[in-house]
Amino acid sequence: MLYRGRFAPSPTGDLHLGSLATALVAWRRARAAGGALVVRVEDLDTGRVVAGSEARQLADLRWAGLDWDEGPDLGGAFAPYRQSERGAWYAAALARLTADGAAYFCDCSRRDIAAVASAPHAGEDGPRYPGTCRRFGMAARAWKRPPAVRVALPDRVVEVDDALQGRFRQHVAREVGDFVLRRGDGVYAYQLAVVVDDLAMRISEVVRGADLLASTPRQVLLAEMLGGTAPRFAHVPLIVDADGARLQKRAPRHTLAALRAAGVPAAAVRAQLESILSPLEGRAEARLFGIPAA
Repeated sequence: MLYRGRFAPSPTGDLHLGSLATALVAWRRARAAGGALVVRVEDLDTGRVVAGSEARQLADLRWAGLDWDEGPDLGGAFAPYRQSERGAWYAAALARLTADGAAYFCDCSRRDIAAVASAPHAGEDGPRYPGTCRRFGMAARAWKRPPAVRVALPDRVVEVDDALQGRFRQHVAREVGDFVLRRGDGVYAYQLAVVVDDLAMRISEVVRGADLLASTPRQVLLAEMLGGTAPRFAHVPLIVDADGARLQKRAPRHTLAALRAAGVPAAAVRAQLESILSPLEGRAEARLFGIPAA
């Protein structure tokens, strides 16, 4: 099978060094395998999109010496490559899950979920959803608010053998609960969109930041529920600054745009990132030293 990787930035600001680290690993793995690299723009939440950032991100990647084979600027056999243009694919996936009895309406608020004593916390995802609305299925009723659609999860453990982080196990139903597929405002959730797109675009390996490792079992389950097989995964250590803080798009001195403007050579940035990342297989983060800051 031809290797197909992807880099999927959100156009909510300029790329920072952590983004480039992930893109660099994705690019190197695709090129080493003689395969293809896809750039896909994750712009589902249009309210957070910053005008012009998509074009700046692509320009920054090219400045860093990276190229790709399919994307919003190049087209390709699996276009469109912006999630905001792929609603028909997500609707079809949701219809399939609904027909299989694996989706249901939910009008619970965050406060409702947090108030349930049996809902233990699940880290950054907040309280585990306790399944309050599951018994109602997709039946219409008097809503407290426009309902979201949640997935009805099977009761089993998912194991992921990550190429960089090792084995990760999670009982998604018990640890996370039935997660949202489409929000009450009609926006499709990241978990659904990313699975549908990876299957449709025949992605064979997902390279992304280690902060997304915990969501991987959800995506493996969802891919199987949609009749597919999830890609392999490689979660890249997060790049943090010298104080151990995560890099953010809003921190100008860590953005590629700032480094370009300051005249820092792209080759120097790449060389330093490669020296940081190469010995870090199995780690969750990498501390940033020696890269000139604007």
